Amino acid sequence: MDKNEKKNSLHEMMDASMSKIREMVDSNTIIGEPIVTADGVTLIPVSRLSFGFGCGGGDYGKQTGKDHFGGATTAGVRVEPVAFLVVKDGVTRVLPVALPAMTTADRVIEMVPQVMDRVENYIDKKKANTEF
Repeated sequence: MDKNEKKNSLHEMMDASMSKIREMVDSNTIIGEPIVTADGVTLIPVSRLSFGFGCGGGDYGKQTGKDHFGGATTAGVRVEPVAFLVVKDGVTRVLPVALPAMTTADRVIEMVPQVMDRVENYIDKKKANTEF
């Protein structure tokens, strides 16, 4: 096995690992396929995706006539459900499935849909009162 063959072997191992990651990781992994319930509610799963990749190789000894090569690749993917987007009657809400928010910023972000609903209801009531 010559030096180019060794490089190609490591390259092939890296390509194989990356192609498997590509198979597992696509946009449907993060934003899932919509699920429509019998009563017309649409649920869209949202996930957090983490992945890692590593590879290494070696050539043991520099003796001629000996075919020494060592190589390894590894990859890991983690998909963690985070929330569902719930669409009902034209209103979209976020339904978290993770642990409760830990930081103030997280709490504010979780409250945004509720605040928007209240503002919309307030504006609708104001419009209805001024039309009479």
